[in-house]
Amino acid sequence: MKRKQTRAVRAGAARSAHGEHSEALYLTSSFVFASAQDAAKRFKQGKGNYVYSRYTNPSVRTFEQRLAALEGAEDCLAFASGMGSILACVLGLCRQGDRIVSSKQIFGATLGLLDNIIAKFGVKVDYVYGPRLADWERAIRKRPKPRLIFLETPSNPQLDVYDIKAIAALAHAANKQAKVVVDNCMCTPILQQPLKLGADLVMHSSTKYIDGQGRMLGGALCGPQDLLRDELLVTLRSGGITLSPFNAWVHAKGLETLQLRITEMSRVAETIAHEIEGHPVLQRLRYPFLRRHPGHALAQAQQQAGGGIITLEFKRGQAAAFRAVNALGASGAFSITANFGDAKSTVTHPASTTHSRLSATDRKRLRITPGLIRLSIGLEDERELRRSVLRALDAAAGRR
Repeated sequence: MKRKQTRAVRAGAARSAHGEHSEALYLTSSFVFASAQDAAKRFKQGKGNYVYSRYTNPSVRTFEQRLAALEGAEDCLAFASGMGSILACVLGLCRQGDRIVSSKQIFGATLGLLDNIIAKFGVKVDYVYGPRLADWERAIRKRPKPRLIFLETPSNPQLDVYDIKAIAALAHAANKQAKVVVDNCMCTPILQQPLKLGADLVMHSSTKYIDGQGRMLGGALCGPQDLLRDELLVTLRSGGITLSPFNAWVHAKGLETLQLRITEMSRVAETIAHEIEGHPVLQRLRYPFLRRHPGHALAQAQQQAGGGIITLEFKRGQAAAFRAVNALGASGAFSITANFGDAKSTVTHPASTTHSRLSATDRKRLRITPGLIRLSIGLEDERELRRSVLRALDAAAGRR
């Protein structure tokens, strides 16, 4: 299966003796053994044997294999949430005295995990505040050599584009044992495949585009089989940050339509971004496939499309941003919520929600201003989405 859409529909499907066409859902906590000898054998062999659903389940395995096929990865491990996958990654790879180099432009809860939990275990975290390679080189060359490098591209919510290939080369040159982890939630494997650009692991919050309908939580790590199974599986098995079989089944089904959804969302988002670019009420508009975006050339080199997210910053600050958010919420085409990647279009004010726990200094340095909002374009009628955004801009200007 060479084509993405075929892999999205077919990969990982293993029929039972009943010959079902749709993937079976295995809602079981444990598995029955033929004999005491069989039980002992399966526990001893470990890999490839279903013994207990905390870490081995056929429905979860279908999702893992399907996502791995889309990412071009050897294997995948699924977790209860995106945050669970990051926790397992850090706990599995880092030890006391190790150092992490991370972008500061990442999901707010990831910053909270690194600063408030991981730091307690004697792991130092150094942050880079943007995509400039000189800043990454400086941070990576510091001692001790970094064990883990973490970044998200495009970043949330500023939509800065990071050079995965160049950052991975810097990291591996400084420390051959370093692991580069890329949060690929914004693009999904349909639009971007970080492993082909030099990353060691790809992280997903399948809660977002992979589920695609805002129904349930999930997370995953994709990469080499030995790294996942030998170094990270133990954290999943003993830590219990397990993706439920039902959630895995839903996310596997979500992968079947992922290409159709994110391709259409990207097309409409780019259309809207072009239409409102230069609007007088806006201080700044960010969309990676606009020519004025500073990472435009890089985005076109490492992404298949610009994605479904648009970031707007209003000249009149929070008052204008709140008027726009409320107008979008009242339009019937947008929901005011912190999630993105849904079939329903959403709008978020990051400074007061997802990134509100950052210090005012960090928010200013990261350009998460009071006037910034994030639009996630869904699957509503394109004309209604465009009208809703234009009316929200009028509301921000005080004309409605």
